[in-house]
Amino acid sequence: MKHHNLRYWIALKFVDGVGNVGFKTLVDALGSPQNVFQENINTLRMVPGIGEKTAGRIKAFNDWEKVEREMETAHKMNVSIATFQDPQYPKALLNIYDFPPFLYVKGILGENDINVAVVGSRAASTYGKFSTERLCRELAMHGITVVSGMARGIDSAAHRGALAGKGRTIAVLGSGLDVVYPPENEKLFLEIAAHGAVITDFPFSTPPHGPNFPARNRIISGISHGVVVVEAGEKSGSLITARLALEQGREVFAVPGSIDTAGSRGTHKLIKQGAKLIENVYDVLDEILPQLDRELQVKFLQAKNSPQDNAAQEKGTPAAAEVSGLSDAETSVLKQVSSKPVNVDSIIVSTGLKANDVLSILLNMELQGLVRQLPGKIFVRKE
Repeated sequence: MKHHNLRYWIALKFVDGVGNVGFKTLVDALGSPQNVFQENINTLRMVPGIGEKTAGRIKAFNDWEKVEREMETAHKMNVSIATFQDPQYPKALLNIYDFPPFLYVKGILGENDINVAVVGSRAASTYGKFSTERLCRELAMHGITVVSGMARGIDSAAHRGALAGKGRTIAVLGSGLDVVYPPENEKLFLEIAAHGAVITDFPFSTPPHGPNFPARNRIISGISHGVVVVEAGEKSGSLITARLALEQGREVFAVPGSIDTAGSRGTHKLIKQGAKLIENVYDVLDEILPQLDRELQVKFLQAKNSPQDNAAQEKGTPAAAEVSGLSDAETSVLKQVSSKPVNVDSIIVSTGLKANDVLSILLNMELQGLVRQLPGKIFVRKE
């Protein structure tokens, strides 16, 4: 969109009382945000849902310096602004009730992205992060763009898994794009922007306050064909995302966990309520495919039939040089894994290592192509 017109989009978003629905109503009625500001107050107040007070605020708006600062910051940060009239604006988002009039975008939003959201607890267990990275790596290898919120725990693991699978990933923030939260994810922020996009509908300098996250969650589910919940307590914010997904007509999936773990109660509740229990990537893919239009189905099937892991399968058993470079702990774990499936508990007992250390080592080995995980935390040597 032209620079001159964009300032009116930003300005109208800054007017108190307009809101997302009012913004769309005004643009539909008058053609563009520029026309809205140029229209007389009598016409504005006659637009359904606007009224005298909001019409008066539109006519009284004069903080154009704030608008220019917003545009200057976007330029300095190499951030684009995608309005709902632009082709790069996610088409799926247009189907939710209160979609944002525009998005701030650091990176590139693909017009043909097939998005699946993966969300969960910030206080994730090692198993939860392990399962998330594995699932998202495989989704990425099959051409799926992984969407999450870049929070600690499951969200960060989702993005890292997608990046490990050499795929695209999108982070949706509950703050301005110049406010990286959590701060330790600054490097991850840059990696996501380089291999996908970091997006928000909040203006620059907006801090990550609590009320922002339910609004952020509606975008996560809104741009996605389905939402996978991994580890969520009974009051987890991820359940809000799942509820929004159902309201928006999206598929909801849940990864089962231990019945003794509080962090699994939310996901188990979702399964009881009808969410699809998933054990592997194909449980997600088989549900997503029928939702896609024919063009995207072809793209998906091409990726599924020739994923990057085909190359790994052709390589056969890892070379001795790769195995010989392992640490003592890694070597100890790998010795317990053969072509015969073995449970992770057996590996822990046999090696004498801590459970968290074993799970971490197995995750790294899976990413390196040394082992493969089967449902139920069963591992085999990758041949």
